[in-house]
Amino acid sequence: MSAILSDAALDQVFRAARSHSRWRDEPVSDVLLQAVYDLAKMGPTSANCQPMRVVFVKSDEAKQRLKPHLSAGNVDKTMAAPATAIVAYDLDFAEKLPELFPHTDARAWFADPKKAGETAFRNGSLQGAYLMLAARALGLDCGPMSGFDNAGVDAAFFAGTNVKSNFLCNLGYGEAAALHPRHPRPAFDEACQIL
Repeated sequence: MSAILSDAALDQVFRAARSHSRWRDEPVSDVLLQAVYDLAKMGPTSANCQPMRVVFVKSDEAKQRLKPHLSAGNVDKTMAAPATAIVAYDLDFAEKLPELFPHTDARAWFADPKKAGETAFRNGSLQGAYLMLAARALGLDCGPMSGFDNAGVDAAFFAGTNVKSNFLCNLGYGEAAALHPRHPRPAFDEACQIL
């Protein structure tokens, strides 16, 4: 695990990768989406809690269920995207801990709903980031968004469960010509300390 990734790999996943809003009319296969998840699930979570749940919206019917819950500025790009991941987290994740973290009774650690909720949101967010990195690693472009009605999406896609939406991420093959110049990022000294 000590090898450094090539510059080409680092460019694809980080340096040259961009958030896309315009998409080529090119489908994303179910097999590729499964491969994205299978790579993303390998990222670390506390106590291997794995709370992320994903609905990949591809069909016209599913897109129409999603559409009324999108902010106005996100409708066209989401309807044009080959797939949209509803990245969510399961507040009942601890029920799976006897299988996912079997060497101790980790389920008891999350008996407090507040602690369970914070853990699910934090680790589900981490997993959502892993999902985007996995998508980029496998050749897809991403367009993450938070402009939507969470309660509406939850009612439309997670009714009767304890799963809550976190963010959306359009997936496909982006139109590079439609990108704006990259915005700046904070310098190390602005964002970090070494103590």
